[in-house]
Amino acid sequence: MADVARARRLAKRIAQIVASALEHQVKDPRLARVTITDARVTADLRDATVYYTVLGDSLEAPPDTAGAAAALNSAKGVLRSLVGQQTGVRFTPTLTFVADEVPDAARRLDELLTRAREADAEVARLASGAEPAGEADPYRAPRAEDDDEDGDTAEDANADADTPVAEHRRS
Repeated sequence: MADVARARRLAKRIAQIVASALEHQVKDPRLARVTITDARVTADLRDATVYYTVLGDSLEAPPDTAGAAAALNSAKGVLRSLVGQQTGVRFTPTLTFVADEVPDAARRLDELLTRAREADAEVARLASGAEPAGEADPYRAPRAEDDDEDGDTAEDANADADTPVAEHRRS
C-alpha cells in the first residue's frame, strides 16, 4: 500500500497526461471541449478516477456530455497506455471517467446568491419607508434610583433605621 502523498502525486500526473493526450493525441471531435478538472487514485494505486467537464459553445447550446462520455470511454485504452508509459509505475491504474459536478454546483450557488441579494434589496426597499408598529422607544425608562422595591424612598429607609427596633436588631 502506497502512502497518501504518492497517490496524490500520481493522481496529479495522471490528470496532466490525460489532459495533454486529449489535446494533442486523441483526434475525436467530441473531446474538443473536454477539460480535465481533477484525478484521484486509490491508496493501492490500482484505480484512478478522472473528473472532467464539458464546456458548451454558448449559453443557448448545452454541452454534449453524452458524446464526451462515449468518446472518453472509447479512448480509455489509449489513454491508459499513455499513462503507463509516462508514469513508470509497476501496475498501470485503470481509468474511470466521471463528469465533474463542481461547475454545475457553483453555477447553482451563484444563482441562489443572486436571488438572495435581490430579496435583500427588496426587503431594504420596503423597510426604507416603514415606521415602527408600536412606540418609537419600546424600552422602559429606568426607575428612579431613590426608589426601593417596596415603593419606599431612600428617606423612608433612613427613618426606619433610626427606630429603636432597628437598634435592637443591630445589637
